[in-house]
Amino acid sequence: MKVALLVVDMQNIFLQSRTEEMKVEVACEYINYVADLLRKHHHLVIHIQDMEEATETNTELMAIIPEINVDPKDIMVSKVFSNAFWQTDLEQILRRNEIGLVIVAGFAAEHCVLFTYNGAIERGFPSVLLQNGIVSTKPNAVSDAYRDRNLISHPVIQYMVEASAR
Repeated sequence: MKVALLVVDMQNIFLQSRTEEMKVEVACEYINYVADLLRKHHHLVIHIQDMEEATETNTELMAIIPEINVDPKDIMVSKVFSNAFWQTDLEQILRRNEIGLVIVAGFAAEHCVLFTYNGAIERGFPSVLLQNGIVSTKPNAVSDAYRDRNLISHPVIQYMVEASAR
């Protein structure tokens, strides 16, 4: 089974002045660890960028934050709606690569992460949230997402990808 990690909206425009209050550094450690693990075993890492507010003068603000490791082989998807599947080629990318599990991480737990998680399920992809890999500006949004959605931890991901490689 192939796995895809969707890293949603981890961009300067949303996170650069709020990293401590939202524990962005911790989330980045988990995201980077899982991304490296998946790359090593030939799974997909997809970075999704919200480009709704993009202009020619704010390209630096729209960039992925430096704490997130982006590999040249990673796939980039631009979106303008909260659900990263809506009017993008994300579904086609996942189907073409025969993805059997979608792991969603990133910002914001109560908006784009949640809508993308739901969008994956609506399209028939089994989906989970990366434990410790989502952030929010809302105090309870992360714990609410963990309570109400399927979760996966990095040790389970490691076991899955290493077992399937045997």
